[in-house]
Amino acid sequence: MDLKLLNYEKRGHLAYITINRPEVMNSIHPPTAEEMGGVLDDFAADKNIWIGVVTGAGEKAFSAGNDLKYTATHSMKGSKPPRGGFGGFIARFDITKPLIAAVNGFALGGGFEIALACDIIIAADHARFGLPEPRVGLMAMGGGVHRLPRQIPLKIAMGMMLTGRHITAQEAHGLGIVNEVVALQQLMPTVERWAAEIMECSPISVQATKEAALKGLDMPLERAVEEKFPGLYRLLHSHDVVEGPRAFAEKRKPQWKIE
Repeated sequence: MDLKLLNYEKRGHLAYITINRPEVMNSIHPPTAEEMGGVLDDFAADKNIWIGVVTGAGEKAFSAGNDLKYTATHSMKGSKPPRGGFGGFIARFDITKPLIAAVNGFALGGGFEIALACDIIIAADHARFGLPEPRVGLMAMGGGVHRLPRQIPLKIAMGMMLTGRHITAQEAHGLGIVNEVVALQQLMPTVERWAAEIMECSPISVQATKEAALKGLDMPLERAVEEKFPGLYRLLHSHDVVEGPRAFAEKRKPQWKIE
């Protein structure tokens, strides 16, 4: 895969996806989104990869969102939305593998939207979050206006979105947006600790859990409980559904099978 704007590395069962445009605070423009789409296709298809870690190059920014300088010289009127939504990322509802955002600095606008589209967010203590699009005549069209009110109280979300103000990593943690805040040098070790805990579980079980939890959010509770999601069917016909209880009974570590 010929990548110029992203770094993509696989280590064990982890894939590391790094937006590599630090000179523009890892902002996103269409060529970046195109590369991201291809990387996510590979991530989804590789059975040996169980978890994705998304971050930005450098120590200043996870991503400052839409590349406004690029937008200023390339009109958005009539432009076709990228495959996968903003950044090639925010509308990949087909991906049931866990995604962890390692937020190493500013996560603003589309950068915040990418983080919100991940399942877990670990933030460096100097990180800041916000949806400042209205301040430049835009709107958080990459899912931000929909995901943020679903993840924190409505009035808090509306206050953030209508003013475009930033919040600190500590404030984001207090609101439940961020799972853990750590010093920058501990960011990746902490992300990898979370990933290691997830990988103690069956990858098929984890994927079925993510799928059911997210798809069930917009259903009435009774329907969600009764719904037989594809991941559940896959789980119930897997090696792991037998191996897990057997390993527990035999007091040994389960040997999950990649299927």
